[in-house]
Amino acid sequence: MTTILHGARLIDGGMVTDDAWVAFTDGVVAQTGVGDTWRELPAGDVVDAGGSYLAPGFVDIHGHGAGGASFDDGPAAIATARAVHRAHGTTRAVLSLVTASVDDLAARAAMVADLAERDATILGSHLEGPFLSALHKGAHTADLLRDPDPASLDRLVDAGRGTIRQMTLAPELPGGIDAVARLVAAGVVVAVGHTDATAEQAAAAFDAGATLLTHAFNTMRGIHHRAPGPVVAAMRDERVTLELIADGVHVHPDVVTLAFAGAPGRIALVTDAMAATGSADGRYELGGLAVTVSGGVARLDTNGAIAGSTLTQDAALRLAVRCGVSLPGAVAAVSAVPARALGLGRRFGSLRVGMEADAVLLDDALSVTGVWVSGARVSA
Repeated sequence: MTTILHGARLIDGGMVTDDAWVAFTDGVVAQTGVGDTWRELPAGDVVDAGGSYLAPGFVDIHGHGAGGASFDDGPAAIATARAVHRAHGTTRAVLSLVTASVDDLAARAAMVADLAERDATILGSHLEGPFLSALHKGAHTADLLRDPDPASLDRLVDAGRGTIRQMTLAPELPGGIDAVARLVAAGVVVAVGHTDATAEQAAAAFDAGATLLTHAFNTMRGIHHRAPGPVVAAMRDERVTLELIADGVHVHPDVVTLAFAGAPGRIALVTDAMAATGSADGRYELGGLAVTVSGGVARLDTNGAIAGSTLTQDAALRLAVRCGVSLPGAVAAVSAVPARALGLGRRFGSLRVGMEADAVLLDDALSVTGVWVSGARVSA
């Protein structure tokens, strides 16, 4: 069965192509073109986009839940949360797991590995902890934080059976640089985050193989004119992708603009979404910590620290555009850039021929009006 979407403004490859069409067959992009040439194709399911924007499916490499459910809480919770994000254009996602004991994290990583075998929209897991700095713990349980050691690293990697896509750690911890190299050798993308690292220490981690910066500017040293910190180190290193939570709360809109200017083509817009995403304000829990959400902003009850977000990737896309980021650049930041950061750029993040047929239809306000996963319409 072939699905044809025509009459779209296609956003892909850094440009907008008017009156474009794409054809999906057997779950991949089979053909593309402009104008009425789609009529020469065999009959199939034809969708008139009516001039709407057509973008590659969004890829979220850092999120914790939605719809009142957290990814840590098992398959049913994951299904609930994924449905919320899928309706907002996130066709593929890495499931982020908060700090827990090594035993619990190993069990959760194994659970995600099982799910990934059955559901290709789940790309694997992201372990955000426990190898984090107590000085920048954010919404992570302090008593569970620890220094990385080879036995714990190997146990987690083994439990994930090749599906741990990334791990966030603080490289300045004892054994931190060795941990970076060990994880990279095991095929895990390492992210510097929740860290008190200096610019020099962050650069050493990047030289050891780390290629991500977890939610840039948040839970790390800031930029000082005599101590530039890990953000500037990441901006200066072309090997590094910077995650950014563009919700207007975690990072000021002017700093969103600064980030895109400082690392062009290397900003991945992530949600860091917690359970309250797509749900009402109220009381929630994140990694065993009590959280209150008010006005869509999640904060720890203990100290008022920001505790994840209630962001979806379409909202992040809209804010980036309002900050002056070009529409093709913002779309790349929710699709091609995060896919490439995890080594998945040959399958996801573009609507080129041969890519997975994941697509999002957007109206003029950049609200989602249709979502396709592997060529099948799943929303709107």
